[in-house]
Formats: sequence, structure tokens, C-alpha cells
Amino acid sequence: MTPTTGTKNGAPPGTFIRFQSPTRSPRGHFPGIFALANGLARSGALTDEQWRFWRTGNDWYDANYPDPSTVDPLVYDADLHPGAVAWFKSSTEAAELIARVDGYLELLTAHGVPCHELHSTNPGRVIYEDAYQVVVVPYGPGPG
Repeated sequence: MTPTTGTKNGAPPGTFIRFQSPTRSPRGHFPGIFALANGLARSGALTDEQWRFWRTGNDWYDANYPDPSTVDPLVYDADLHPGAVAWFKSSTEAAELIARVDGYLELLTAHGVPCHELHSTNPGRVIYEDAYQVVVVPYGPGPG
């Protein structure tokens, strides 16, 4: 199924949710919400308060949820899995993970960085899965 724009609060069970840039990066993929926020932090664009939010948020995610790349260091390897991207599961287990995205969306909005929410029941070929997320290689031409 082709991803559609929607709202995270209305995603039915069995749906996957992704927050990403509407614009491809120089590497050809659509950066996700965390990559976008991390880019702002690396560039020095964040205020002190925004930086504290970003650092605290990233630390919380790292402490509470699996990082697919630490479970499988090759999951995002561009040669093995071109265009691999992560999607949240629309599930009870992932509810808190998704709820905390709002702060990142506010951060991006404050800096004029667009980020779209996508929903799909079949975003691609699953190469990693846990209770909260999947990493997929998108169907179709080009990186996702």
C-alpha cells in the first residue's frame, strides 16, 4: 500500500507510522524525524532550551527502546538494504514512543523544517522488527 498522510492519533491497529521530510536528502532518502532533529542540533541551530529537550529526548529513547542498528549493525547498510527506514508500529506497546514525537515536531516547526506524517499497512520489505517498530526496504524505485 502506498503511504498516505494522516494523523498519529487516528492510526488503526496494524498500521505503521513514519515522520519524515518531504524532501530527499543528498543520499536520496527522506530523512526521518530524529535525523532532522539531530541535524538541527549538529548545526548549532538549537536554543539552549531546545538543545536540552533534544538531548533529554534522545537519551530517553536510547534508554527505553531498542535501536535497530545496535541489534543489527548492518540494518541500515546502503548496499545490503538500500533506502532502509524505520516505521513506528501503531500499537499499545509503541504508544508512549509515538506520543513523545510531538516535542520533536514542535522543535522542527520552530525552525521551519517540514516533517510529514505517513501511514501505511505495508511500507516495504521488513528487515528488522521489534515490539515498537519495523525497519523496511521500501517497495518501488529509489530509496525511501
